[in-house]
Amino acid sequence: MTRSQANLLLVVAAAFWGFGNVAQKTVLEHLDPFSAVGLRCLIGGMLILPLLRLDRSGALAPGYWPSSVRVAAIFALALLAQQAAYLSTTVTNAGFLVNTAAVMTPILAWLVFRERASLRVWGAAGVTLIWVFMICGGMQGFGLGDSVALFSALLYAAWMVDLGCHMQTFGHPVRTACTQFLVAAAIALPIGGLWGSLSVSAAIAAGPEILLLGVGSTALAFGFQTIAQRFTPASHAAVIVSAEGVFGAMAAALFLDERITMLALFGAALMLAAIVHLAFGSAPKDVTNRSATPA
Repeated sequence: MTRSQANLLLVVAAAFWGFGNVAQKTVLEHLDPFSAVGLRCLIGGMLILPLLRLDRSGALAPGYWPSSVRVAAIFALALLAQQAAYLSTTVTNAGFLVNTAAVMTPILAWLVFRERASLRVWGAAGVTLIWVFMICGGMQGFGLGDSVALFSALLYAAWMVDLGCHMQTFGHPVRTACTQFLVAAAIALPIGGLWGSLSVSAAIAAGPEILLLGVGSTALAFGFQTIAQRFTPASHAAVIVSAEGVFGAMAAALFLDERITMLALFGAALMLAAIVHLAFGSAPKDVTNRSATPA
């Protein structure tokens, strides 16, 4: 797969996530965050499980399973934090805030793996922080849900860095994606069953949203990203999938009648400029199956 093809997969994944953000908001009318995440990941995992017979990447290298479980655990925490954020923030805010991972990812890659970031990266990070205040109306408009969404962005950044390292070291995209979903379901569903609102009637009521999230935003979107990150670096992938915020804002305007203030629009323009500056200023060469040592 070429880098261009991998980038196209990431754009499609961003579209699935963006339009799925509406379902992440409305599903909370029936289910708690743990139950919603558990059910969507269970569906995603069960859909991908039959594809394991098509995984012809060869034998598993030593260290695959510890690395895979670590990636899956970070993924589960990031998804749970994002879902919880929708309890007290808008689809537009959450969509954009989660995608500040676009600038957190190269910074974490530098901190963890000493991949040196350019001045463009640090400049983009600063502009993105300014944009965060603008889209949320400054400090007074920055609520608990926005803080949780921003925390989930940090977790997603850590996940993308670790996933990229894992994929370029071990491969096996189908097995890795399936492991991520089933581990997340194993973490979330027992909590939802014991302390949440998980029940047969609630699951049926949330059926349309859960199916949309399980098939589109989980199995397809995260599956595409897992495959693509074998061929493109984490920092580059993070920039592309940040388009989720744009798709999410479009979906929120169409289906939830959410509107963005002029200040937020100006902030979004700054954010997009920072992302474009980062993407073109540090566009990497095609990535092949190079070896890396997981953290």
